[in-house]
Amino acid sequence: MSKAKFSLPLATLILAAFAISGPVSVEGQATRLVDATRVDNALANLVNEHGLIGVSGLVYEKGEEVYFGAHGFAEREANRPMRRDTLAYIYSMTKPITGVALMTLYDRGKFKLDDPLSKYAPEFSNLKVYSGNDDKGDPIYEKPKRPITIRDVTRHTAGFSRGESPDGPITQAYLAEDPRNFNNTLTEMAEKLGRVPLACHPGERWLYGDSVDLQAFLVERISGQPFDEYLKANIFKPLGMQETAYYFGPEHDNRRTRIYVKQDDGSFEVEDMERIEFNQEPRALTPGGYGLISTLDDYMRFARMLLNEGELEGTRILQPDTVRLMATNALPATLTDSIWLPSKGQVGFGIDFAVRIASPATPEESSGEIGEFFWDGRASTLFWVDPVNDIAAVLFAQFMPFGAVPAHKDFRDAIYFDDASAAAPKDDR
Repeated sequence: MSKAKFSLPLATLILAAFAISGPVSVEGQATRLVDATRVDNALANLVNEHGLIGVSGLVYEKGEEVYFGAHGFAEREANRPMRRDTLAYIYSMTKPITGVALMTLYDRGKFKLDDPLSKYAPEFSNLKVYSGNDDKGDPIYEKPKRPITIRDVTRHTAGFSRGESPDGPITQAYLAEDPRNFNNTLTEMAEKLGRVPLACHPGERWLYGDSVDLQAFLVERISGQPFDEYLKANIFKPLGMQETAYYFGPEHDNRRTRIYVKQDDGSFEVEDMERIEFNQEPRALTPGGYGLISTLDDYMRFARMLLNEGELEGTRILQPDTVRLMATNALPATLTDSIWLPSKGQVGFGIDFAVRIASPATPEESSGEIGEFFWDGRASTLFWVDPVNDIAAVLFAQFMPFGAVPAHKDFRDAIYFDDASAAAPKDDR
């Protein structure tokens, strides 16, 4: 991939990182960064030392597969090992796919990022912002200081929230409307969400809510095509992603993962079916923010398309400038709060991706290269795209709670062990 394609300011960060990163051969030519043995040992250690039930990873560097490995079980109780073709629940790794779907319409001139959301969705024409309670304890509602834009929806700055206190008016309104009910269509979901108060004025906070479900709704509204069908026609089929979908029938049960929950004593117990209830049958709701099932190879094809600036094996999904736009920090300088986003490291946020804007500062942070963009999923799946080192990586694990085992850090640290600008500082204690 040509590094020269990247535009400022992202290009400055990427080229600066490239100048000091990566091992170099005697002849002065860059060598491979990824040490497959080190990566495999890291994943094996997650199972052998941390008790993880199963994990698998796939890494491409400079256009070639440089690592695949799988350890442990997809389903311990049935003695089924993790394999390359294991079907995993990717949860929020659905979001980048939705973002790409929306931006295919952007490429076709169907909308502008600064268009008001209400231009395409009048369901959001009369939103109110909850701004606290009066002296009597009654909620106060204000008119938004400015309209929500599609840009807000793509970067989680619209103000949508499911509520921050159990008895608060936003929580109560959200529960009453029930926009995430599996029986809702995306249009019904949007209608209901449009009646829930915002938690802040647009642009003031980074709030991880239902914005990407709204992106799926926008794809459906603007294209006139059901969202799941749009994904198949415009992303999955063109990229050869034959095993990514919201629903797989019982005939695929022998390839499905189970999800395991870490207990107080450090052991892992299989989760009941509630965690995967959505995927047990076809649903009216086709959310943009969660719900897809995929395989390592399918998701890697998606990641490689992004690494190659929107194209894979002669098939173009997005324009190069659009990929760069998605991979550029878009958070306003006036942002007052970004909840847990800083826990991802030295990052900003673009369009459905976290974007690394500085090298890891502490030993506790995960390794990562400036200019990379990435996201993860509730059951601890992870992927990232690193244009500097020409790397795409996908990690599948299926455990909760998120971060209970240092799977992401150990995988990343093993890949970037020899990268001076990307490796987390070593802990000398």
